[in-house]
Order: sequence, then structure tokens, then C-alpha cells
Amino acid sequence: MFSMIPTATLPRVPSITPLFSPTWPFLHCHWHRPMAMTTRKHSFIPMSSGYQVGGTSKSVQQEQSGDDDNTSHYEALLKGGEQVTSVLQEMITLDKKLEDMDMDEASEQVAVELAAQGVIGKRVDQMESGFMMALDYMIQLAEKDQDDKRKSLLEVIKEAVLSHLTKKCPPHVQVIGLLCRTPQKESRQELLRRVAAGGGVFKSENGTKVHLPGANLNDIANQADDLLETMETRPVVPDRKLLARLVLIREEARNMMGGGILDERNDRGFNTLPESEVNFLTKLVAMKPGKTVQEMITNVMQGKDEGADNSEGEGGDSSSEKFSGGIAGRSSVTGRKPLPVRPGMFLETVSKVLGGIYAGNISGITAQHLEWVHQKTLQILQEIAFS
Repeated sequence: MFSMIPTATLPRVPSITPLFSPTWPFLHCHWHRPMAMTTRKHSFIPMSSGYQVGGTSKSVQQEQSGDDDNTSHYEALLKGGEQVTSVLQEMITLDKKLEDMDMDEASEQVAVELAAQGVIGKRVDQMESGFMMALDYMIQLAEKDQDDKRKSLLEVIKEAVLSHLTKKCPPHVQVIGLLCRTPQKESRQELLRRVAAGGGVFKSENGTKVHLPGANLNDIANQADDLLETMETRPVVPDRKLLARLVLIREEARNMMGGGILDERNDRGFNTLPESEVNFLTKLVAMKPGKTVQEMITNVMQGKDEGADNSEGEGGDSSSEKFSGGIAGRSSVTGRKPLPVRPGMFLETVSKVLGGIYAGNISGITAQHLEWVHQKTLQILQEIAFS
């Protein structure tokens, strides 16, 4: 069963921004600077002040802040690019030496991977924060130039970096990284079972040995939830594939816990149901389950209709936000336009409502309808995550 878990090749998913990529959980624990945020039980800490100081308006401050961010991002990319180029040159030199040896193709590939481990091992602690950004960018360029040799070497370097970063992360973060690269649902479930049982060394389908750390399912679910919150509370979702993967990981980890999705340990999110998600769920429950409802869920999970990102973007002025119609057409509690429907928040809302129904022992058509919505949403997110 465990042989279904892929280990040799990682699917390369293009990311909209370098911060949010399939490798982000590793970067978060090793290179990523702390972000100004808290959990759902608290409010976000504003990144800049709205006061006018010394005759400088808020819009000018935001513009200056944006310029500083762009400059620092560019500098990080340059420094990372220099390091990637240095590593690539060393790998090309080693590769030429290996070509002179009498090896078959399989043995040469193994030798290249071992060489990459050695090259990266000497440098991993000195790597700049922009290394992975530059590496992903160079892989895209190699693909665009149809330079298969350069692309293959860069991907081997990326594998080696991820391998070293994995060892530096807490066990539950390592597991999330593995799950993000495991397309099959059955394989993810088997991986979670092995991890929850204490981990160990297992053989993959290609015969290589894979070391799985032992980790707590609750820690895995909570870590995925924290990463989800960071993404979903932004005005624009940077990477919907990664978002869908994290939702699947959280839900599958929760489902394997003793009480399933209604386990009391999962009660760590919001206490007040979010307006956008409640409005959308109300609309779905009012309709008969079927193709139309499924299409509505698909569109929203893909960031369309009620799930479309706010047009103001991340640089939008919160003081000019429109008033929302609130829940079921009533006035909004906060008076501000709520965020669009987000996949993680939506499933959390469905679970909360289901929990209330089951706690009151009034399960019936509504509960069955919500269970159907929950399962269909997970199926849709599976397609989005690994399509």
C-alpha cells in the first residue's frame, strides 16, 4: 500500500508568488521571517499605520513601502541567483567527470544525485532567502529554452535542497511537505497512518528506502490550519493549488483522529461563523443536491463568483471598503466588506454547522445535505490540487 507514495520525482507546480509554493512549508521553518499575524482567535496586526506623520500621507507611505518591498525582493533574487549559478557550475563540472566514467544511465543518475547532496550539504546553512525563488525561476527558463540537461540538473539540485531542509524542520512540518507532494488520497492516508504510528523506514515502489518521521495528527492538522490562515486572510490567494493541498491535508488529518472531523480537538478555529461562507452555504442548502450545486461549489473553490478575490488587491485601502449585506441580507456586524469565500474557511463552517446539528441530535435531511456538500467539496479540491 505504501508503495503508492511518490518519492523520486516531485510534481513541479507553478506558483504565483515565490513565498507560496509547494516548498513553502520547508521555507517557513528554515528561512521565512516571522509574519505579522496571529491565529483566527485574534485579529491581524496591521503592517503600516494610517496616521499622517510629518506631512506624509498614507498613500505615499504605502507607495514607499511597496518600493522598499520590491527592492528587497529583487536583491534577494539576485543573491539567490548568484548562489544557484555557483552550485550549477559545480554540478556541471562533476557531471562532466561522471560522463567520462563507464557508467550506465541509471548509475550515472544516482551518482549525480549523490553529488548534489554533497554540494548542497556544504552550502545549505549559508543559502540566501532568495535561493529557492531563483532556482524555480531558472528551472522555468530552462524549460522555456527546451534545455533538458540544464533543467534536469536544476531539478536534482532542488531535490537535494528539499532533502536537507526536511531534516531541519519539525516532524509535523516534514510530513506536510511530503503530503503536499503525494497526489493519491489513498497514499496520503497510508502516509498519515504510518506517521501516527511512529514513522520508520519503508520501501517505496521504486525500491528506495524512505524515512518517515513520527508525528502527531493533531499537530499536522493544526500546522496546516495555521498555514491556511496565512493564505486565506490575504485579499488575494497567491497559489490555489497549494491552498487546496493544505485544505486536504487538514481535513484528512482531522478525519483520522478519534472523533473524525467533529473531534473536540478540532475546535480551535473561529467562534463566530464568517459571513461570506454562511451566505454561500445557505444558498447551497436551499437547493437540491446535484450538478448545479456541484458547479457552484467548483466555481467558488476555483476563485470565481462568491470566491473571487477582492478587486482592491493587497494594496487596497481598508478605509474605503464597501459595506456588506451581512448574513442573509441583514446589515454586516463589522460594517466592512468580508473576504470572499475561502476553501478552508468554507469547510470549517460546514463542520461547525454539522457539529451543532449532531450535538442537538436533530440529524436529518439537512445533515445529509451538508455531508454531501462536504464530500463534494473535498473531491473538487482534490482535482484542483493535483490537476
